[in-house]
Amino acid sequence: MSADRHARTMLPIPDRPAPGLTTYDAKDPDTSYPPIEPLLPPEGAPNVLIILLDDVGFGASSAFGGPCATPNAERLAARGLKFNRFHTTALCAPTRQAMLTGRNHHSVGMGSITETATSAPGNSSLRPNTKAPLAMTLKLNGYSTAQFGKCHEVPVWQSSPMGPFDAWPSGGGGFETFYGFIGGENNQYDPALYSGTTPVEPPRSAEEGYHLTEDLADHAVGWVRQQKALMPDRPFFLYFAPGATHAPHHVPAEWIEKYAGRFDEGWDVERERTFARQKELGVVPADTVLTERHAEIPAWADMPDELKPVLARQMEVYAAFLEHTDHHVGRLLDAIEDLGVLDDTLIYYVIGDNGASAEGTVNGAFNEMANFNGMAALETPEFLVSKMAEFGSPSSYNHYSVGWGWAMNSPLQWTKQVASHWGGTRNGTIVHWPRGITEPGGLRSQFTHVIDVAPTILQAAGLPEPTVVNGVQQSPMEGTSMLYTFNEPDTPERHDLQYFEMFGNRGIYHRGWSAVTKHKTPWVMVGGTVPEFDDDVWELYDGRTDFSQARNLVAEHPDRLAALQRLWLIEATKYNVLPLDDRTGERLEASMAGRPTLIRGTSQQFFAGMGRLSENSVVSVKNRSFSVTAEIEVPAGGVQGVLIAQGGRFGGWSVYVTGGRLRFCYNVLSIHEFTVTADVPVPAGTHQVRMEFAYDGGGLAKGGDVTLFHDGAAVGTGRVAMTQPMVFSADETTDIGYESGTTVSPDYTNATSRFTGRIHWVQVDVGDDGHDHVIDPEERMRIAMARQ
Repeated sequence: MSADRHARTMLPIPDRPAPGLTTYDAKDPDTSYPPIEPLLPPEGAPNVLIILLDDVGFGASSAFGGPCATPNAERLAARGLKFNRFHTTALCAPTRQAMLTGRNHHSVGMGSITETATSAPGNSSLRPNTKAPLAMTLKLNGYSTAQFGKCHEVPVWQSSPMGPFDAWPSGGGGFETFYGFIGGENNQYDPALYSGTTPVEPPRSAEEGYHLTEDLADHAVGWVRQQKALMPDRPFFLYFAPGATHAPHHVPAEWIEKYAGRFDEGWDVERERTFARQKELGVVPADTVLTERHAEIPAWADMPDELKPVLARQMEVYAAFLEHTDHHVGRLLDAIEDLGVLDDTLIYYVIGDNGASAEGTVNGAFNEMANFNGMAALETPEFLVSKMAEFGSPSSYNHYSVGWGWAMNSPLQWTKQVASHWGGTRNGTIVHWPRGITEPGGLRSQFTHVIDVAPTILQAAGLPEPTVVNGVQQSPMEGTSMLYTFNEPDTPERHDLQYFEMFGNRGIYHRGWSAVTKHKTPWVMVGGTVPEFDDDVWELYDGRTDFSQARNLVAEHPDRLAALQRLWLIEATKYNVLPLDDRTGERLEASMAGRPTLIRGTSQQFFAGMGRLSENSVVSVKNRSFSVTAEIEVPAGGVQGVLIAQGGRFGGWSVYVTGGRLRFCYNVLSIHEFTVTADVPVPAGTHQVRMEFAYDGGGLAKGGDVTLFHDGAAVGTGRVAMTQPMVFSADETTDIGYESGTTVSPDYTNATSRFTGRIHWVQVDVGDDGHDHVIDPEERMRIAMARQ
């Protein structure tokens, strides 16, 4: 192996021209220059593939004893290593930012998800430029880099089609290619996709067989084939992060039927069965104890009999979703194997970015947005039963019950968001690298954490941590390379100290022991009582003999608990965890949270063709009066189509023209739909049309009266009985002159949503705008200038 001639601690690597004779005439025989050589990593640097699944618990995948078939995970494990004490942060965006930087999630500003960011440094969602991402380091060292799938690391005020793109994968994230979505989740049948920073539409519809995971795999396979065809000597870094298996649990029906009847005995029985398989596989120690179900989680026997078929169906859908995801991971593995480079590729298959989710309520959800709006009660047992056959289909936005989330974390306590306990943070992980692993099929039980992935990859590639990136001095990575474990199964662990915290749920691991306190229950989105932080009850576990945190040793070792509590505080101070922040609903509102907002004031103007505007890119109309005014040209033959639409099938509102008449539709969670239609058609010519919504007031989610206008004259009235108070959608957007994604109203489709007249402008005002039902041009210009 030849010596590396590059000084790689400063990135980009400085150009160093070779001194020598410069001739006057290029034809001079003494004219000679060294050949131009492409920048490549050190000789022997492997290709790298990270596969990161979403919301998969420790006990879900068959590779770790779960009921969901994942043959491709098993395939990798057979020639690689299983890590049964690998940990995440308990939530998606924090885990991803931590993994991609090699730093703790609060160190890179991602104390929670981007949608609940605050102005506190540990919760700002802003990655400091002193902590460059791994992809950037690899790219600047000569790797080809690409990401396919979910990116949840973009601050919400930077998520519009205008950026800025510093936090986007292909902007400042270091990925030369990106195809996927921005945000926490997406409709698997009708996603809001980006290619780089350009919005694109899915290539097919759900009716034509489209599914996001398959699409992502298609693009990843195409990219890796092209990369090796054109640059066979250059290694690649491919990050494959499907939105699966985060809700909505969308999967084709034929996959669901494979699991029909498999979960009829409920989550208590399934958890016990999984535990038995885990012991048989050896992925948990023989002396592991199955932890008890907490009182907040109902027993299967206590669930209503009429609801049990729906609950079982929820798990059938989820299991199918995970198997379907693993199948498409297998397609990517096959492509790499067909290229002859599988053995030279370091693969991390991280089965979950946190524990299994319990955000679907005790009964599960047909539309998970109901719970995020504090309106889960609208989905009555009767409603869920009526929708049973639709779970997993394009007409659903579904999630499973808390009980199934708990079962999928067997044998551990709690679930996603509960960073204190291993059920929230322990994820089965597989590492495959035949060229670097001499014990295929082995098990590793050293404590490891997601921040260890980046330093492992750098060490495997023979690359140093950079000290300077793009002119900015870098802080050291906070993870520990796992490379030492690959061929030394019994070597003592080197990552022996790690804090955890999420929404006040917190804990610390140190040399086998863990001190933890659960502060908040994740499925209680609205209401409920949360104790003061100083009143939280701590627990103590000896992980050397207690894999599952089943035996609380507080009474036996109070001094050790006190020492670990103090150590947690020290680590929390070191890594920007403080101040603790257990707010949720308040943090969704930018002004209350203290983060920047893209939109200021009470008025916003739009123009035809604007679209893919995230909810945080649009003035909020929730829990208040608002109006929509549009100046349009109507041809002599009449007009139809959307003026402006926010949200989609599973919640939102739209102002549009159908049958020549102005109409307003408010869709509450796809459960209640309220429409108001003008009494007369919009006449030909240039006109202002307007919708005014007068909110009832008196709290959240109230209704209001609707009045429609043509040129200031009332032409229709009606009523909206209730509204969504917190969020319309996690993935649908706002569009002007058409509607992308699913449609708010069944009155039109994507194809028929395009406005057939001309839109001069659309303006949304919140509160009392004082315009007397019409806006004159000078007033519109004044508002525009005021927003500069």
